[in-house]
Formats: sequence, structure tokens, C-alpha cells
Amino acid sequence: MTDYTGTPTEGYEQTAKRKSEHIRICLEESVQSIGIDPGFSRYRFRHRALPDLSFQDMDLSTSFLGMKLQVPLLISSMTGGTGEAGPINLRLAEAAETRGWAMGLGSMRAAIENEQLAGTFKVRKEAPTIPIIANLGAVQLNYGYGVDQCRQAVELAEANALVLHLNSLQEVFQPEGDTDFRGLVSRIAEVCKQLDVPVGVKEVGWGIDADTAQTLAEAGVAFIDVAGAGGTSWSQVEKYRIRDPLRADAAAAFADWGIPTTDCIREVRECLPDTCLIASGGLHTGVDAAKAIALGADLAGFGRTLLAGAAGVQPSKVKPESVYFQLERIEFELRTAMFGIGASSISSLRTTDRLQTLT
Repeated sequence: MTDYTGTPTEGYEQTAKRKSEHIRICLEESVQSIGIDPGFSRYRFRHRALPDLSFQDMDLSTSFLGMKLQVPLLISSMTGGTGEAGPINLRLAEAAETRGWAMGLGSMRAAIENEQLAGTFKVRKEAPTIPIIANLGAVQLNYGYGVDQCRQAVELAEANALVLHLNSLQEVFQPEGDTDFRGLVSRIAEVCKQLDVPVGVKEVGWGIDADTAQTLAEAGVAFIDVAGAGGTSWSQVEKYRIRDPLRADAAAAFADWGIPTTDCIREVRECLPDTCLIASGGLHTGVDAAKAIALGADLAGFGRTLLAGAAGVQPSKVKPESVYFQLERIEFELRTAMFGIGASSISSLRTTDRLQTLT
């Protein structure tokens, strides 16, 4: 495993400090959405007592960005841009390569601004065969970024695609936030047109609705990660960083903000039947992943669920749960859910009629 060591220059200490704070807060504080559920509890698979297939012969493979995956699973964008993020990303990349997952990187703005932080995103050596997705904030296209910076992020990560993340509410609550989201559709369209790799768009936890998804698809976006509500709330994360008491108190009012993940999946798939769709936001188990795919997603993404294991934190004094353990557990649960409904492949899971809405 490659080690990352690097010290940011004094002028970029604020960016590195923010990234470090995000990691600490997500590991130590209660940042789950409150009063809103991602929606998976509203669905249940109808058990098939005689599945007529072999558990060992089931095929969980799929493709993404023209590359084969062993499973339809993604490590969602989480971190980078600070010293402790380097080892986390390397552990995630090693695990993703071993298990055949795709991997998204955290926002790479810090590396574009300071090349000393680039090493925290250089994981290709540990993951030579899987799809890797570079990441920048879409709003930065209104703050001096353009195709050149997007291309730089892709080249730095040796990535197969770029995702532009939408985080409007986070920017409002972030003390150093950028909040001018005007005219971004045309700027996103230009990046899609000029970049040599597919460009996707993702939310960070409040969801993408059908109208927004349609607009993005018309702009040339190749894939959409709905990142719905019910998982990590970034207004709650920023609440722990805010020194302004007014905004800190206001953050609590947005703990239940957003569109549940399952609603996003259904809406977006209905209006965009052929667009590659990623479901993330509040997924914790392989059963959640199975439900997401049965509802219309192509891939299921997991983020904060994996962070403790990748950071080397032991959530249990009895049994430490490494990121390898978590990935294998999620895969096993997905396979078992498919076996329980008699779905022998991901394509049969996508077309199953055995997912029921609870009343």
C-alpha cells in the first residue's frame, strides 16, 4: 500500500482544515438526517420459497462507464484534500479493487489549488482495473473554474469520468461557502461537450428530482447520482463548524430537508428510462442496494457507512469492522436478497415484480 505524506502550504491550510473537520465530524457527531427516511423501509421483497437457482452460480456483475464491475456497487465520493484523507482513500481504493466496486473521489478542488494535496487523490496504482470518478463542485464553474480545471482533475486522478456535485444548501451553511448557482446548466453543458470522459452530476444528500434530472440529461450529462435525503445531512455537518449562532440554530430547521432517495430513484427513472442512474443517500445494507436496483437504479452507492472502517476506527470493541468486512457484508446481503426472490442476475433484479410497497 502506498503511503501519502504531504504538508499543505500555509495559504491553503484553511481548505485542509475544513476537510479534516468534515472527516472528524462525520465520524464523531450525529449528522444523520432527522425526521426523514431514505424510503427503503417503505418497500419489502416478497419472498420466493423455491428460488430454482444456485446461490453460488448467481451473477452479480454489471458494467459502468464501459468497464465491467463484479457487483453493481459504488464507493461514493467522500474525502480528500487533507493529510488523513490520503490513507482513507487508499484503503477504499484497495478494497474497491479487490471486491470489484466502482469508486468516487471527494471534491478535488483542494488539489487543483494546491498540488501538494494531489497525492490524497492518487489512488489509481491501488485500483488499476476499476472505474474511478473524479469530482468537483459544480458551483465552482461560477468561480473561475472551467473545462481546463475539470480536465486537470480527471488527469490527476487518472479517472474514467468526472462528477460535478450539487451542494447548494451546504454552501449556504458553510462559513466559507460559494452560493452563486446562477447559469450553471449552460456551464455544465460546456464541460460535457468539451471533456474527453463522461460527465455526471450528483447531489450530496438532498436529492435530485425528475425536472432537474431532465434538464441535466438535456445538457449532456452521462449519469446521475440522485444522492437522496435520509442519510448524511451536510447542513448538520456544517452546523458543527458554524461560529455564527444564527446559522447554527437555523441548521436544525433543515435536518429533515430533501427528497427521499427512493422517491428520487422512481422519479428520475420514469422520466429518463435510458440514463445511467446511481442511487445513494442513506443506504446501509445490501438489501437497501437490492431495493434501489429493483426501483430503477443501475448502481447503489455507499458513503459514510464505509468511512469508519476506512479510517481505521473500530466501531465495536468486540469486532473491528474493516472496510473489507463492510464491502463483503454488503455484497453478501445483496446476493442473499436476490436469492430470496429468485433473481439470478442484476438484470433480473432490475425487472423483478417481487418488490412491494408497504401500506
